[in-house]
Amino acid sequence: MRGLVLSGGKGTRLRPLTYTMPKQLIPVANKPIIAYVMDQMRDAGIQDIGVVVSPETGHQVKEALDRTFSDLRLTYIVQEQPLGLAHAVKVSQDYLEGDSFVMYLGDNLIGQSIKGFVEDFQTSSSDAVILLKEVEDPRMFGVAEVDQQGRICRLVEKPREPQSNLALVGVYVFGPAIYQAIAEIKPSWRGELEITDAIQWMLEKGYVVNSSPLISWWLDTGKKDDLLEANRVVLDELIGRQIQGEVDGLSLVIGRVVLEKGSHVTRSEIRGPVTIGADTLVEDAFIGPYTSVGRCCTIKNSVLEHCVVLDGVMIEGVGRLEDSIVGRNSTVRHQAGNHQATRLMIGDDTEVLL
Repeated sequence: MRGLVLSGGKGTRLRPLTYTMPKQLIPVANKPIIAYVMDQMRDAGIQDIGVVVSPETGHQVKEALDRTFSDLRLTYIVQEQPLGLAHAVKVSQDYLEGDSFVMYLGDNLIGQSIKGFVEDFQTSSSDAVILLKEVEDPRMFGVAEVDQQGRICRLVEKPREPQSNLALVGVYVFGPAIYQAIAEIKPSWRGELEITDAIQWMLEKGYVVNSSPLISWWLDTGKKDDLLEANRVVLDELIGRQIQGEVDGLSLVIGRVVLEKGSHVTRSEIRGPVTIGADTLVEDAFIGPYTSVGRCCTIKNSVLEHCVVLDGVMIEGVGRLEDSIVGRNSTVRHQAGNHQATRLMIGDDTEVLL
C-alpha cells in the first residue's frame, strides 16, 4: 500500500510565517509538522509515499524530507493550484497506479498510531475507511453520520444543525473506487473538488465506507493558537530530558528539557517541558514551560513562556514574552534608556499586541 501526504495549500491563516515557508514545515517541539506525519506513515509500514506539493514551496518540502527520511521512497507531485483534496488525488493518479492508499493531511497531528487504522482497512471488505474524532463543536468540521456498526451513512460539511459530533480528522484509506468517484463529481461552490463529495458519491453508489475512532488527541495546526496548543501537547507527551548542550554552574535546568549540542545556558533558568535547538545561547534569561526555541538563536535578559521561536531569532531585554510565535531570523529587542516610544517595522498580516 502506498501513502499520499498533502503538503500544498497556501497556509493563509498562518501568515506572515507562510510567506516564506510552507505551513507543514513550521516546527512543533522543534520538529516540522510534516515530519510527524512521515513518522506515522513509516510506523504503519508504508515505504512508498507520494508528497503533493505546491510549485512555490515544493523545493523546501523536498529538501527537508530528503534530508530526514532517506529510508523512504518519496515521490513529489506538483499540484499547480490548491483546488481541493480530491483534486490532489486526481493529480496523483499516475503515481498511485490505481492501488489502495493512505491519504494524510500534512498539517495535522494526532496522538495515536495509524497502524491499526490501516490494518482495519486491509482486513475488511471496505472500499474506504475514514478516521473520526468526537469534537465539541461539529459545526466547524466535516461531519460523519454513522450506524451502529461504524459504517458511514452520510457526510455533511460544516452543518448548521449537526446530527453527529464525529469530525473527519484528515486521515483516510481509500480503495480503487475513489478514482471513479473523483471523476464523477463536480467542483463545489468554492471551485474545488471536495473529498467529502467523492465519499458521498461512493455512499450513494452502494460502496462500503467504514469509520475508525481516534481515541487520542487531534490537532489541526492551521492557526496561531492551534500551533501553540500543538506545541504544548507534543512537549507534554513526547519530550523527555536530554541535555547535550552546556549549562554553567549558575543556571538551573528543571524537568523535561531537551538541550541540543552546541547550545549554552548561562546564568539562566530553564523549566520544562522545553526544547532548545543546537547552537543557541540562553543568557540571563528564564525560559518557562511549553516553549520551543530553534537553532542558532540568542535569548538574553528575557522571559519566555508558552512560545514557539524559530531558527536564527534574537530576543533581548524583553521583560516577558508569552503565547507568541516568532519567525525565522527575527529580532525582538528592548533598547535601554528612558525613551518611551515603540519603534516597529511590520510586514503584511502581522499582529502586534503591546
